[in-house]
Amino acid sequence: MTLGCQHTIHARNHHIGWNRTNKPAIHILPGETVELDVVDTGGGQITPQTTISDLDSLRYGGFAPLTGPIFIDGAQPGDALKITFLSFDTSGWGWSMITPRYGILTDDFQTPFLKIWHYDPSCRNPAMHADVARIPLKPFPGIIGVAPAVSGTHASLQPRNVGGNMDMRDLSIGSVLYLPVEVTGGLLSVGDTHAAQGNGELAGTALESPMRVALKVDLEKNIGIPGPWIQTSGPVARHLDAKGYHITCGVHEDLVEAARLATRHMIDLLGKDHGLLPIDAYLLCSVCGDLAISEMVNKPVSVVSLYFPRIVLE
Repeated sequence: MTLGCQHTIHARNHHIGWNRTNKPAIHILPGETVELDVVDTGGGQITPQTTISDLDSLRYGGFAPLTGPIFIDGAQPGDALKITFLSFDTSGWGWSMITPRYGILTDDFQTPFLKIWHYDPSCRNPAMHADVARIPLKPFPGIIGVAPAVSGTHASLQPRNVGGNMDMRDLSIGSVLYLPVEVTGGLLSVGDTHAAQGNGELAGTALESPMRVALKVDLEKNIGIPGPWIQTSGPVARHLDAKGYHITCGVHEDLVEAARLATRHMIDLLGKDHGLLPIDAYLLCSVCGDLAISEMVNKPVSVVSLYFPRIVLE
């Protein structure tokens, strides 16, 4: 459990979308700590009792609520926030969904699928899927950012130079994120917390899970960074690489199509080598498979690879 933060923002203090006119939930001084109670990306509409038949009634306009915003005293355009991730107090449950609305293979998977997860809140033990897959846990916020200078409301589910839906698994405990400030006070918000995710979030969702996130927010004056900068506290893949990887490659002139090919090849490999159904293989690729651009030098063809950690299935 997170202890000792100077400020707390409860889940009721959330908003949909980024807007420079959003009223701050709290004001803090640079260097202070804050704990945010973050609603899952479904906005609380999905619960441990939700079934596949309930998905048709979801209000997708209520997805990706953001806890905040936080006004940092003294933050001005041209500055940067220095955000250190202190701890994650997880809920022990979450969900993943496959739907034609999201994902890299929407044409291949037209039938909705819902997985309700129950996992060790300490994240010391892996989460189980279908008694055959063990998913290492690494909580982080899929969305974190500040308000853009451009007027109007901007969708939560989009990455920007000021953060947003970056879905970067390595924004975990000990990591430091720098975000450029574009409006007075910065207006920092957090959402879309994940207990586990592969790089790429291929099926459109990770292990979506409500949790409390503790941050320390410092202010760097007049450094004028163009976009997010990140420092990790150590190796980023050690929790997955103990037994090596299955790797498939997609080769194509279009990077997105190359990524689709690599994903389809991995689904086939996991079916042949481990007996997984395509829907289960796709889901696992989303929560623990990592896309990588292997090369772009041989124009116009590029290679995108998908790394799947063997420790999950062996």
